[in-house]
Amino acid sequence: MGGLIVWMALWWMLEPVHLAVTSLLPIVFMPVLAIADVRDVAAQYMDQVIFLFIGGFLLAFAVEKHGLHKRIARFALAKAGTSPRRVLLAVMGCTWFVSMWVSNTATVMMMLAAVMAIVQEMAGQWQDDAGKAQRFGAGLLMGLAFSATIGGMATLVGTPPNMVFYRFYLTHYADHGGIDFARWFTLAAPVSLLFLFLSYLILSALFMPDAKTIIRNPVPEKKNWSVAEKRVGWLFLLAIVLWFTREGFQAGNFKLPGWSHLFPKPVWIQDSTVAVAVALLLFFIPDQSGPSLRHSQREKLLEWKDASKLPLHVILLFGSGFALAYGFEQTGLSNQLANHLSGLRGIPLWQLQLFVVLLVTLVSEFASNVASIQLILPVLLSIQNGFNLDPLSLMLPATLAASMGFMLPIATAPNTIVFGAGRIRSGQMMRAGFLLDITGICLIMLLCVLFLNP
Repeated sequence: MGGLIVWMALWWMLEPVHLAVTSLLPIVFMPVLAIADVRDVAAQYMDQVIFLFIGGFLLAFAVEKHGLHKRIARFALAKAGTSPRRVLLAVMGCTWFVSMWVSNTATVMMMLAAVMAIVQEMAGQWQDDAGKAQRFGAGLLMGLAFSATIGGMATLVGTPPNMVFYRFYLTHYADHGGIDFARWFTLAAPVSLLFLFLSYLILSALFMPDAKTIIRNPVPEKKNWSVAEKRVGWLFLLAIVLWFTREGFQAGNFKLPGWSHLFPKPVWIQDSTVAVAVALLLFFIPDQSGPSLRHSQREKLLEWKDASKLPLHVILLFGSGFALAYGFEQTGLSNQLANHLSGLRGIPLWQLQLFVVLLVTLVSEFASNVASIQLILPVLLSIQNGFNLDPLSLMLPATLAASMGFMLPIATAPNTIVFGAGRIRSGQMMRAGFLLDITGICLIMLLCVLFLNP
């Protein structure tokens, strides 16, 4: 099992083949090496958390298909005014909000056209100062990529590492009170919001010209809402409300039960149930009103052809990580690791957390953030169980740190997309990314000290 993990880790980092190809290795080698039955291994590739991912992606496809993301972007940019720094704040704020619910990569692709239009407009206005135009374009594009990554940290559906953690936690700590959408949000969203603000200050100081500079042609706001936009928007809000209220709320002796308790087996209902239920509605609700066509003949908010864009490679990557975690436990490798790491028992918890956050941040600069967290979580589970630590004390900061690749173009898909626009120098991304990495590490440690440590 250890050899298989090392093999897959090397292939995930060096990429001699596509990540999805590497993700298929457990299906072959875990049965052949007598680690686990292939039926048990294959079941890991269709875990319920994967359906949370699928449902979230289908909702994102509907948002993209009917242009709801463009309306949000246009609204933010139209209200931003004509100062470059206010435009940067609008771009980052809008991207941060959308990426909480839509994949980081999809969010950047949605916003890229509007941002590039602003960059080109400013390049035309500053023809006499190419350096100023280049810095503005680099800062705005990096703000787009970085805010998408930061927004993904705030919710369970925002980025794949969060969902990997969610499944891992449910598997090993089901009787510990669990963690749901609302609890994750209360812990991670404040960190994400503060991180966004500090990132804006860093990028503004490094790249934005003074506030007296004026953008002459701000993006016009689109006026009328289409029927499809309204219906997708309402379903989008419905999903958010259902996620937040599934488990209910408790404050001291006051407890408000969630809607899942209206059903015979509330524990069987998970956030993935909500994601798939709302996604199903997209395939039944028409995208327009009127008597011209019968209900069955109208095109729906989402057609199955729209779902053909589901990223199979990410689904396989999820499944392989779950399979590795299953093998860790089945073979007893997790207990072996815990025994070998017993020498760390005397280290203060905050130092152990800092080491984990630094390690995951470094690895995430070079490897897929999903692969990084999949490899580290079983090790952290061994340490937590061996040292009798709270389940969130190491795994939660490690999960947040997995989203912290800001320095290199290859670190995250958003970085790669904006770097490919050809307006960012690698040195600029490394300098800004290094400052963001340090800022993010400090914020995660602040979360640990205030809320996770005894």
